[in-house]
Amino acid sequence: MKNARSLPYALTTLALILAACGQPSTPSVPSATAPQPSTSTPAPVATTDPAEPDAYLVGFRQGGIAALSVNSQAQRVEQAGGQVRAQWGNLAAVAARLTPAQVAKLKADPSVEYVEPDYQRHALGMRSGATDAQAAKGKPAPAPAPTPAPVSTSSTPLWTANGETTWGDTALRVPSLQSSNYTGAGVAVCVGDTGIDGNHPEFQRRLQGFKNFVTSETNRNDAYQLNDVSHHGTHVSGTIFAQYGAGTGASGLQSGESSNGVGGVATGAHLYMARVLGDTGSGSSSQIINGVNWCAAQLKSKGGTEAHVVISLSLGGGSASQTEQRAYTAAYNSGALIVAATGNDGAAVSYPAAYTNVLAVGAIDDTGTVASFSNFGSKVALVGPGVHVLSSVPLGQGSAASASATGVAAFTDVSGADKSGRGTFSGNIVAAGAGTGTAGSNEFCGTSTRNTALSGNIALIGRGTCSFEEKVANAVASGAKGVMVYNNVAGALGMSLTNSYSIPVVGITQTDGKATLAKLPTTGTVAVTAADYEYFDGTSMATPHVSAAAAVVWAAKPTLTPAQLTTQLTSTATDLGAAGKDNYYGYGLVNPLKAITGN
Repeated sequence: MKNARSLPYALTTLALILAACGQPSTPSVPSATAPQPSTSTPAPVATTDPAEPDAYLVGFRQGGIAALSVNSQAQRVEQAGGQVRAQWGNLAAVAARLTPAQVAKLKADPSVEYVEPDYQRHALGMRSGATDAQAAKGKPAPAPAPTPAPVSTSSTPLWTANGETTWGDTALRVPSLQSSNYTGAGVAVCVGDTGIDGNHPEFQRRLQGFKNFVTSETNRNDAYQLNDVSHHGTHVSGTIFAQYGAGTGASGLQSGESSNGVGGVATGAHLYMARVLGDTGSGSSSQIINGVNWCAAQLKSKGGTEAHVVISLSLGGGSASQTEQRAYTAAYNSGALIVAATGNDGAAVSYPAAYTNVLAVGAIDDTGTVASFSNFGSKVALVGPGVHVLSSVPLGQGSAASASATGVAAFTDVSGADKSGRGTFSGNIVAAGAGTGTAGSNEFCGTSTRNTALSGNIALIGRGTCSFEEKVANAVASGAKGVMVYNNVAGALGMSLTNSYSIPVVGITQTDGKATLAKLPTTGTVAVTAADYEYFDGTSMATPHVSAAAAVVWAAKPTLTPAQLTTQLTSTATDLGAAGKDNYYGYGLVNPLKAITGN
């Protein structure tokens, strides 16, 4: 049984807040005959990321007679009346507070190459689920933009979970990697994200380094104290590093999950966390640059202790930054490999994934089909598992859902709504009624629709023409103590709500809902409880799979340069979609075992 909370968001929604399928058998290798998207090239979508009105990045000319010393660069900003917030000598750039007049003055300075906004970037993952207007199977709807690919019509997974081995592990052949001792030992993976719950048993207190670059938030400087409010960074880190047999200290499991939790792709790697995104899942370009520089500084060539560093960035935005490009080029030239998420709005590849010297990663589901939300274009290099990915979240901060009905077979899939109340309620199950929806549909639509029979009972409601919010609000106003909403198509049902509720609210499959409806009157139970693991969707989830795979290959082939490692990963990927490299799958699904052994 799969359980998940639903809180889909795409890049545009994340400007305001942070909003995160498969399980047991033998993997099969997908072929070019798998469901394929259109082969047309996407038109870039014009987007502008938010930035603080007075926050700018100033880039000075590099080389030539107009080039200034590092001290002189800061002085030019101060002479213009600006306030220097950060300076990167290796990039010939400064982050500063500037008024419009000061911006104009600096742009007129011949030593200044550009002045640009200090853009906000955002986490690119979300809790698994679907909005009321989208298809089932846990795929989030893209923001308005060209749709890159149809939702998979296949319900048969190519890869499934088995114990601690997630479906993503199966797709990357992690059990075979583990048995051959290919674990990434000797290579560092430095994650730039929202932080990490260092106390989660999956990490065994083996975090090599942590630094908070979001200085506007207090009490976020300790990996073993509260710092990952959004849960995104802990989830990403689990995909990379969760230790096999280590999850027994975590009690909040999803239904059907192994008591040992989950296993990561690169369990022997050295894990670092640069907290570059804040509590809402957003962070500025300057914060991310600081984090990238810190990650690169772990290299021995930069005075650190690591021979190799993979920088994993499950974040992005729609606006290009010249300063960011300088930062990624500098990190790459110093010997680091940068891996980044392509984005979740079904449009052109976002930044930093779209930059030169960055490996761009898209997302596929367990049928081997590109996710409907995965951004696309010629920059896509590889894809990784990115739909309904199970991993760690801060202890007790996730949600697990369950439901049952007397006389009905065990429900196959239950998903907790994103703003459901926690708790367990058992009682009579009552059909909510058609309301203003389609006659006989049990949709319970209409903002003033009420049913006194729901008072003190569990409301059973059909998905349909009105929003989840409207259905749930009607049930709560009618006095329901729990809500089950069943799908109107095959597959799992996740829900995103506008308001928070004090009662448990879950989504169930069409089959389970109709079977329950046919058994009425009957009793049942609905529950939403705390969890230490959750299912997330997004290119954010695909990125750590590829980052960890890169670490495993680099550890096995330590003489490779970042450029050679990139070639090794792309040339051995499992081709998906149209034959050869394409705009949706890139070179295909990363295949670390083949990259190491040739098989």
